[in-house]
Amino acid sequence: MLTRRYLDLNTVLRERFGCRVQKISLDAGLTCPNRNGTLGTGGCIYCNVLGSGTGLSRRYSITEQLERGKEHLRRRYGARKFIAYFQSFSNTYGPLDTLNRLYREALVVEDVVGLAIGTRPDSVPDEVLDLLGELARETYLWVEYGLQSIHEQTLAAINRGHGVSAFLDAVRRTRARGLEICVHVILGLPGEGRKEMLETARALAALDIQAVKLHLLYVVRDTPLASLYSSGAYRCLSREEYVELVCEFLTLLPPTAVIHRLTGDPHPHELVAPAWALEKQKNLQAVREALERRDLWQGKYRVSPST
Repeated sequence: MLTRRYLDLNTVLRERFGCRVQKISLDAGLTCPNRNGTLGTGGCIYCNVLGSGTGLSRRYSITEQLERGKEHLRRRYGARKFIAYFQSFSNTYGPLDTLNRLYREALVVEDVVGLAIGTRPDSVPDEVLDLLGELARETYLWVEYGLQSIHEQTLAAINRGHGVSAFLDAVRRTRARGLEICVHVILGLPGEGRKEMLETARALAALDIQAVKLHLLYVVRDTPLASLYSSGAYRCLSREEYVELVCEFLTLLPPTAVIHRLTGDPHPHELVAPAWALEKQKNLQAVREALERRDLWQGKYRVSPST
């Protein structure tokens, strides 16, 4: 029996730092070009005004958010070290001096051992990547790019505001600076079936990326997706469908790609559907059991680029 059927982030962080390491989600008060009028004002169809919100008020500084997060995560998980995760909206989209100040404010907080920078692939000018490259020589750092799907038609349907070419260009320029990349993918996007979602997995497996984060598409209030759902134009995946897709997705990825997560964490007061999305531990256990039952593991069916 395999002891580990996928390479999870917690294991990688523990091996690197010798203790439990937790990410602390931050809201840096930044915005998104798909909301502030540069590309659009509505954002992606699944995103509300909080973006991938942390639930923290912007009245708290980066330092205050980190200190609050540390206290909670020490109690809950026994964490001793922390990654400052700039999560909400696009965290490379702003003046260079502002970004530099925010990142460095996080790094001087005690027991913060690294940075995770969440952003869009169309919002990483060279000067920001140069700054991130400089910081990566000082601390542990990775960049998280929201791709969601490798299909142009899907990106247009969800009002993503960029195409696949922007993502590929961002990957090239980011890796040229030696920065690690985590790619976000959403399973269950409108118009996509099993074939399309697994094509995204195969595309990622052929790229120079270091990590993947999988999300379930769930419906939150006050979004275009919520309107589609209420009209019957969109159907959520069942738990069983999602579990099977996650398992198959993993089999196509390189065994060295770190899996940052296998599902999302909706805010209970915002969630419209599916209700099972709130049962994170039950969902993760279902994935683990399905991998065992089907004797699947990360990379089992990956096709080597050289073949």
